[in-house]
Amino acid sequence: MAKKRTKQRPIRVGVVGVGRGRSFMQAAAATGMELVAICDIWEERLIAEGKALNVSTFVDYDEFLGGDMDAVVLANYFHQHAPFAIKALNAGKHVMSETAACHTLGEGVALARAVEKSGKTYMFAENYPYMVFNQEMKRLYQQGRVGDFKYGEGEYVHPDPPEVKLARSYGRDHWRNWIPATYYCTHSIAPVMYITDTRPVKVNGFVIPFDFADPTQTLHMNRSDTAAVIICRMDNDAVMKSLHGALRGHGNYVRIHGNKGVMENCRHGDKQRLRVWYEPWEKRKSDPVETVYSPNFPVHHGLATRTGHGGGDFFTSYHFAEAIRTGEPPYLDVYRGIDMSITGIQAWRSALNDSAPMEIPDFRRESVRKKHAKDDWSPDPERKKKGQPPSSILGAIEPDAAAKKLASKVWADQGYLGD
Repeated sequence: MAKKRTKQRPIRVGVVGVGRGRSFMQAAAATGMELVAICDIWEERLIAEGKALNVSTFVDYDEFLGGDMDAVVLANYFHQHAPFAIKALNAGKHVMSETAACHTLGEGVALARAVEKSGKTYMFAENYPYMVFNQEMKRLYQQGRVGDFKYGEGEYVHPDPPEVKLARSYGRDHWRNWIPATYYCTHSIAPVMYITDTRPVKVNGFVIPFDFADPTQTLHMNRSDTAAVIICRMDNDAVMKSLHGALRGHGNYVRIHGNKGVMENCRHGDKQRLRVWYEPWEKRKSDPVETVYSPNFPVHHGLATRTGHGGGDFFTSYHFAEAIRTGEPPYLDVYRGIDMSITGIQAWRSALNDSAPMEIPDFRRESVRKKHAKDDWSPDPERKKKGQPPSSILGAIEPDAAAKKLASKVWADQGYLGD
């Protein structure tokens, strides 16, 4: 008689952050997880979302962690992930954390130690590596189709009207209004690291200053710069260029130069297409000089194409669930999450020091961690003290009266009445 298959118990998950967290909530069931609770300090939105989803709601994070759940997804503010992750790990929960993994090098040290001590799964929820063309480039790279990695580019360019930017950055000291231009770098750096399985070891940071002639900046409450370029020396001696920020020309782009060929997603038309090409004098006979095609996701193509960020939001949840079930660390583990996150911090140190090179410490080693455990260097207004850096290469920037007036209107229309 055939043995009856036992249905696998869903992984019970709680989500912190009802805004960005919506995409994780939607992906839960499709990846074998069950959403059981949500947590946010914006009580009005929290209650409405809880009723719509029929799940428990919590304003207090400690009470939330006391709930009956296996894992926590952190979609809270960019600069607050590490303390929340450490608390969840200490409470015996698996953690998937949105970007960035940490806001200071000291937090990175504490996070690495907490993951190791807990024995729980930690996944860095950087979704851009899982876009369809990036997964296809990883497959081709692993097959040796373009040879050894020599140079790569990652771009994440995201301009918006001031009203749109204000609608997602409530309050003067919302992180989007002061975070330095180099910090939001993981969307551009992560795909290159993922495809080539390399890590940055040294960075030079360059900043395009705040543009006082650009109304998308002057009518916003932002006090940081327009965009940043980070040049990384990788651990295999390759070079990577990261470009991210609010320049004109919305889009994301990844390019990989090997010593046998080149691959990139297309800049024009359908940008999900992949272009692979070789020099005619050295290509294999079976390869055309140039191929442009639309790849499929390696698994769950239908499900992935219906989720946000080009399918990336599905695959972060998918790999998180798989890691919990198997006990095997996900590819985007705590160490790669820290690598990607502190690259932006060290690039800001570089930019403020005339773009001098800065090392990216490897927190896989406790001997290295000890040197940085007390490093709390941060431009966060709530942590400000002597010796802490500014948010802009130009120093302190104060939004003008027109920006403050527009902010008050946009925020009030969204139900936010604070400063």
